[in-house]
Amino acid sequence: MIYLTETSEIQDAIAHFSNAKTLWLDTEVADYTTKKPRLSLIQILRDSTDMKGDRVTILDVLDRDELITEFIDKIMLNPDIEKVFHNASYDVRLLGNKKAKNITCTLELVKQIPYYLVPLDNYQLATLATKLCHFPPIDKSLQSSDWGERPLSDRHLNYAKMDTVYLAQVHHRLLQLRQMVEVDPHTDNIDQLIHRYRQIEQQWLKYDTEVKHIKNRLTAAMQAQNRTTQAGFTLKEQNRTTTKISFKDLAQASQELGLDLDLAITLTKAIQKELGEDFEKLPVSQETKTSTQLKISDPDDDETVPF
Repeated sequence: MIYLTETSEIQDAIAHFSNAKTLWLDTEVADYTTKKPRLSLIQILRDSTDMKGDRVTILDVLDRDELITEFIDKIMLNPDIEKVFHNASYDVRLLGNKKAKNITCTLELVKQIPYYLVPLDNYQLATLATKLCHFPPIDKSLQSSDWGERPLSDRHLNYAKMDTVYLAQVHHRLLQLRQMVEVDPHTDNIDQLIHRYRQIEQQWLKYDTEVKHIKNRLTAAMQAQNRTTQAGFTLKEQNRTTTKISFKDLAQASQELGLDLDLAITLTKAIQKELGEDFEKLPVSQETKTSTQLKISDPDDDETVPF
């Protein structure tokens, strides 16, 4: 681990990392529960084969806005560098925010992978590192430490460096899992898919109906008991206003007001029937869209293929 505190050393490190292809990054923030959080550390890993954090670089940027700005300009805004974070929205808000380019978030990656491939209760980095990458149990007690204090202890620095190590390994594992999801439909095994669907179908249907039932009961109970939020469940009322006018009135108004309304009206089968023979006289255009639906019948009604 390289811990840099001198301005010139940090500037040299930023210049060095500005030509990287991919960087695995993390931050530690002081006063993160206040309205004015302060960026304390930026942890950088360039070599994802590093499993111990020996080649992690830690930049001490506490209350050094000029160095943070330089990091943003040369790293965060550089579209040629992939910047990998976990829960990127948290870190990036202090590192260029919406101006940041080429950001990869492992939290968003794992959300795109089906649960059966990542059957976890939560998607915290420590959980992903231990469950997917087989790291030993991770002590996160220092996560809420005072990262504004100086000097930082060796324990703090060791904690900070390892998050980028975990991040790099989780990132690679999630990319492998995503490849399992992104299967070529031309070569996908249909028999295996049908077999697996039949295995989980009844269990899914049972829980799906129960979830719907519980949600309906929760909604009714929270309304009746005047509770708008409880344990992560929130009732929200939405008012939608729809403005309508009859086509006849619209046509008359547009003529009287000299409006040029070039509108396309969808002629339903009911309207076509009402128009009768006059429909053929209209300068209509037709658009055909093809959609594909998978209809599933009871397996007893199908010819089953041995698996």
